[in-house]
Amino acid sequence: MTRPLQPLLVLLSAIILPGSGQVINRQPVRGLIFVFFMLLLGGFTLITAAPTVSLVGKFAGGIFVYAMAVFDAYKHARIRYETWRYAEEHKA
Repeated sequence: MTRPLQPLLVLLSAIILPGSGQVINRQPVRGLIFVFFMLLLGGFTLITAAPTVSLVGKFAGGIFVYAMAVFDAYKHARIRYETWRYAEEHKA
């Protein structure tokens, strides 16, 4: 089993470019789904928000999905890394 990337590097990648954390974790379809729903919900809240709402409020749906994508990428990277580390420590 090859050594997976450090979870903090995956986290940094996911923060900089949405969906890239999932691609690094070998889940490209999951990354595309996150990007799709981020754009979809961001556009929907932009269209439906009142004119007096702040910019963050207008993109709240997209920001929420972005935050979930970052969390998801880190969680899966951490699980992969700890599974690898455990297997390396307990090799026969």
